Amino acid sequence: MTVHPGPQRLTPAHYQPVRVPPEVLRHSGRPDTLDVGSPGKVGLLELGFEQLGGRTELVTHYQKSPLQIMRPLYVDPARPDLAVTYLMSTGGGIVQADRLRTDLRFGAGTAAHVTTQAATKVHRMRADYATQQVLITAEPGSYVEYLPDATVLYAGSRFYQRTVITPAESATVLAGETVAGGRLARGERNAYQVFASDLEWRRPDGRLLAVDTVRLEPGAQGVDGPAVLAGHDLMSTFYAVTPLAPAAAVADTLHAALADSGLAFGVSVLPDDAGAWLRVLGSDSPAVTAAVRRAWDAVRRLLLGVPAPDLRKC
Repeated sequence: MTVHPGPQRLTPAHYQPVRVPPEVLRHSGRPDTLDVGSPGKVGLLELGFEQLGGRTELVTHYQKSPLQIMRPLYVDPARPDLAVTYLMSTGGGIVQADRLRTDLRFGAGTAAHVTTQAATKVHRMRADYATQQVLITAEPGSYVEYLPDATVLYAGSRFYQRTVITPAESATVLAGETVAGGRLARGERNAYQVFASDLEWRRPDGRLLAVDTVRLEPGAQGVDGPAVLAGHDLMSTFYAVTPLAPAAAVADTLHAALADSGLAFGVSVLPDDAGAWLRVLGSDSPAVTAAVRRAWDAVRRLLLGVPAPDLRKC
């Protein structure tokens, strides 16, 4: 079912983050191109999934360019009920004054995988900044994988990303994020102005489960220190919040999956025995991508007893 636009969607209160970190906000300005709120500058996507007829179906859908999707696919041979959805953009990436918001709701008992068609490119910005919000709700008994491709921070970019994931106690959510400090093949390395990210995990009653806050400003305090990127060019994070296995078992599985990867990584359990999370640092994009896939595959085998599917992208 396609959802028709309501006037509240096009108000700043809907598409602007409630709070933009000061490291990003100080770059506010009026672009000499299209300003905030102009046509094409506010991207909205709302998807709702339900379990129908033995598989997960997309039942509500609203999109506003540049955000869009194609119809869900059922390409996981081990889980033919699982809906695979590719997020796409009609533009060539994120540019100054863009305000993007994606809302994903997964109904009770659904099973879904959401990813991007390709890496997200954040372009150079002369004025203002760009933001992206992703709000995910996983209802009881649902199984959700949100694993977008890397966000590539071009030289001179200013970007804030806020992700809020709300899983029910009986829901499972695997979520990942990878950040690349530039077009590494061209020798562009940590030349962006600022990248800020807030990842919040909350229960349906509003209780805060975990927060992952990232603030990177290469030109200010630098990002190469041992408490930051430690000389690496890519940072990837993978979370597994689930009641299907003890947190310690999830953490041990993640650690074993990357033990011989040759990458710098760390694994910790989450509060309330809710699951575990992984952070990986590296400078070789294929190696980091492969490591995250190994983590995803290992956790999938632990929780579902089936491997991760081979999802082709163009």
